[in-house]
Parts: sequence; structure tokens; C-alpha cells
Amino acid sequence: MSWGDEHARKARRDADNEEEAMRDDTYRRRWWTLVVLSVSLLIIGIDDTIINIAIPTLQRELGASASALQWIVDAYIVVFAGLLLTMGALGDRFGRKRFLQLGLLVFAASSVYGAYAASTSQLIVARALMGVGGALIMPSTLSILIDVFPREERVKAIGIWTAIAGLGIPIGPIVGGWLLGQFWWGSVFLLNVPIAVAALAAGLVLVPESRHPAPPRPDLPGLALSVAALTSLVYGIIDAPTRGWTSLPVIGSLGAALVTGAAFLLHESRVDEPMLDLRLFRNPRLEWGTGAVTLAGLAIGGLAFELTQYLQFVQGYTPLQAGLRFLPIAIGFGIAGPITQRLVPRLGTGRTVAAALGGAAVLFAALSRVQPGTSYWLMGAALLLIGLGVGAAFVPSTDAVMAAVPGANAGLGSALNDSGRQVGAALGVGILGALANGLYGSRIAGALSTFSPSVAASAKRSVGAGLQVAGGMGGPAGETLRRAANTAFMDGFGLAMLAGAAILAAGAVLVLRRLPSEDIPVRSEEAAGRSRVWSPPLHDRRTPSASFSPDQAHDAVQPGSRLVGTFVPGPTAEDSTSYEHFRVTPPAASARTVLAETSPQRKDEPS
Repeated sequence: MSWGDEHARKARRDADNEEEAMRDDTYRRRWWTLVVLSVSLLIIGIDDTIINIAIPTLQRELGASASALQWIVDAYIVVFAGLLLTMGALGDRFGRKRFLQLGLLVFAASSVYGAYAASTSQLIVARALMGVGGALIMPSTLSILIDVFPREERVKAIGIWTAIAGLGIPIGPIVGGWLLGQFWWGSVFLLNVPIAVAALAAGLVLVPESRHPAPPRPDLPGLALSVAALTSLVYGIIDAPTRGWTSLPVIGSLGAALVTGAAFLLHESRVDEPMLDLRLFRNPRLEWGTGAVTLAGLAIGGLAFELTQYLQFVQGYTPLQAGLRFLPIAIGFGIAGPITQRLVPRLGTGRTVAAALGGAAVLFAALSRVQPGTSYWLMGAALLLIGLGVGAAFVPSTDAVMAAVPGANAGLGSALNDSGRQVGAALGVGILGALANGLYGSRIAGALSTFSPSVAASAKRSVGAGLQVAGGMGGPAGETLRRAANTAFMDGFGLAMLAGAAILAAGAVLVLRRLPSEDIPVRSEEAAGRSRVWSPPLHDRRTPSASFSPDQAHDAVQPGSRLVGTFVPGPTAEDSTSYEHFRVTPPAASARTVLAETSPQRKDEPS
């Protein structure tokens, strides 16, 4: 062996040792990393709910019209949901930590801009920029989590990640109500700034960088089509309760979503290097895991929308008091993580998720019996169990989605999961809200027969508008209208809860039948012996594929080359298949990707 060969091997060993030390350091700090990721996600959860508390104040202080108020809310949601897939895919390519840090900067800066906005137009722009920041943050947090936690710890980590995100449901109204009572309306946006700055500073030290080891060429048409499809879909869904599902703008938006969505699927099925390889959905863990996440998002989104109106309009609570009464849901989310960590190994993912959705369906049906005089202790107990059920569906479903996507594409898998959650929440508001508002309008019509057409039209729009009209009237007529509005709303609320129960029950049956209870390794072609060749869907098609065991991979490295590898644990403890991604980088500019899958011999296999 020449001196040059020996020197090259020593340099390679030193580089491998240095990289192994970095991985060990990342593993030791993984729980601190999770804290930073969860806090980063918390600002998105807070911003989702705090804006609703500020709407009356914004209308009064900025003189915002009804359409402007809707855009202040919708601009964030539409941009956020529309960019999720794109940002997840780009994060895989350019670095997930980099996108997380950029998202926190954008979110903080746009929050400051929104806090000092001088007009509704400026505030709408600020809200859209917050949506860009949120789309950068959310997929990055989950994909980094998957990168730093071994397979056996992911359910626990995802449970904590979900629980902290769920805290945004009560924290937004609670803190927002207090801030509006003490300061001016812009303070609800400035709340985001210290959280974002703290996460940004801690992330510089505690969050490791990760990216796709050999990213394919950017699929620019796929990126554009995905943004168009998701944006038009979410806008059409959230606009439907206000305009009606048969209105021209809603039909046009949903039609555009259908056309661009079909074009996206067609393009992705034909292009050599797709942004989203549709063959991944052959794994039912991805297909039905995403479906279960969407159902859970529908449940919590629809419930939060209807429950906010019940607590504030029917029960007469202030925003702060209403926010406090959402706390049981967050507590249920927190309990769900440790429980699912114990249930999934015993029951499997499919049975656990199906039981959680089925339990939530029963509780939604129970909420349909709620009346204006129902004790909050009964409702609070139901909300605690609903939070537990929805959380117990979220955690293993998210784990199933991420386990079904190659680790190199964790950002894309996270974006799929997050998109399902956001579309589900929009569907919850759109479907359950439309049903409740439709029945409210038909039930209150009889009580409005003696009023002028303009007054009747205003009172029929929503329970909030009806109660506002009743308050302006005063006297016996106003009291009669108030009672009629409350009764009509409760009828609509009951219908919405029953519809939610039916959707969740049907979803539970489908998940039980379709969602596998254990991880499914990527399909492979069998080779001789105990080593199998893996041809991953997202392999770089520009280079010839090769297959090596870990030992063979080291032998394949020529002098002057360097071997870089990442390890992703196997799907189950019983069949611990390990995937190792190798990049062999020769001195020349070209590079090739070597991927290997080695399967240890099972106990039931003959020697």
C-alpha cells in the first residue's frame, strides 16, 4: 500500500470520526432541540386563534369593512396553506434549519409591521407575510424532529410537539383578551416577536442543519401548480360559509383548485424528477395517515369555530373567559402523547387512530345535545376527552406519514402532513360552519316575519349579527329576537356536531380497515442472500443506481474520495431494517449516490 493510499484512508477515517461525533452531539441535545422546535411552532398556533379575538377591536379602531376583516383573517390562512408543500420541498433542498430560521425572521418582522399598520390594506399585507413565515416554519420543525430522533422515540417526540402546538388554542384567546384589555390592538401581533426571537437565538445553537443528501433538479412547474391548487382550494372552502357553496366565487375557486390539482398530478406522474413522487402513496401508511390527520384537523377546526360562537354569543363570556374554557382541549392534547406511546406498540397505529376517531365521534354526538343552560363542567369534561381523542389520532397518524417517506425527503413528508391538517381545519369550518349557519338562517326566519326586510336580512347572517340587532332594539321585541337567535343557533350547533360525528365515525371505520398498524418498508427487489436492492422513488435518476452493504460501501470509495452517510433506524423493533444513504464524492466534479438496505436475519428464518 502506497503512502498516498494510507494517507487517504486516514483522512477518510478522520472525517468519518468527526461526522460521527457531530451525530452523537446532535443525539445528546435532541430534547433541547425539540423544545426549540415546539416553541417555534407555538407562535403559529397562537396566531391561528388570537386574530379572532382582535376582530371587533380592529373593526372599531381601523374602520375595517366586513370584507376587509375577512381578508385580515383569510390572507394568513390562504398563503400559509398554499405554500406548505413548496416550502417543505425547498427546505429539503436548501436546508431545514435555514428555512426555520428564515421563517422565524419573516414572522417576527411581519408581526412588527402588522402591529403598526396604519390601514387595513397594510394589515392584510402583514398577515399574508406572516403566512409565508408560517409556511417556512411548520414543515421545518417536524422534518428536523424526524432527523434528530431515532425511530423508537419519535411517537413520544411527536406527542410533545403536538401537545405544545395545541397550547395555541387556549393561549391565543387568553393572552389576546388580556392584551386588548391593557394595550392597543397591535399588541396581539407584538406577542409573536419575543417568542420568535427566543426560538431564533436558541436554534442557532441547539438545532442541527439537515437536507436531502442528493437533491433532484427543482420541479418549478410542480411548485407553481401545487401553490395554485392549495391556495384556491383553501380559499374556496373558507369562503363557502359566508358566500354559500353555490356562489359564483366559491364555485370558481373550487373549480380552479380542481383544474390545477389535476394538472399537478398529471405533471408529477410524467416528470423525471417530481417534487412529489406519487408512487409514495402506494404505501397505505402515507395515504391513510394523511387522511387521518385531515379528519382530526376537520374535527378540531370545526369544533373551535362553533364553540367560540357558543361561548361568546350564547353563554355571554368575554374573549378571555372563553379562551380559558378551551383549556381542557389543550390538556387532552398533552395527555394524548404519553397514552399513544403506550397504545401504539400494543394495538398498532391503525387500531389506535381508529379508536381515537371513534371516541371523538361519540363525544361530538354528545355535544349535539348541549343547550344554553348546560353546565360547563359537563362540557369541559367532553372537551378534555375530545382533545385526548383528536390528539391520539394526530400523533400516530403523523408518525405513520413521516415513517412512510424517505428520511431525505422529511421536509416534503412534513409538508404533506401539515397540508392535510390545514385543509382539514378549513373543511371543518367550511362544512360544519355552513351546516350550522344554514339551519340557523332557516330556523330564525319565522321570528323575523314582523321585522323590516333589512333588519331581517341582518339578523339572518349569523348569531352574532342577530344578537347585535336584538341588543339595538331592546324591550320585549329585542328579548324575543335574542331568544329566537339563541334557539336557532343551538339547532345549527347540534346539526354541525352530528355531522362531525358522522364524518369521524365513517373515517374511523375506513382507517381501521385501511391504515396498517405497522411500518411498511419501501418495496424492494429481492437479491441473493440477506441483502436486498432498494430503488427508492426519489433516487437521483441522472446517475446510475448502485447497491452496497455498509462494508461494501466503504470498499467502493476510491482513494481521494470521501464517504458521507446518514442512518435511519428500521421500521419496527422486530424487523429492524436499516436504510443507509451514502454519497461518494470523488475529486472530480461529478458525484453519484449509493443507497443500500441491509436486513438482519429474522428469528424465524433458517440459518
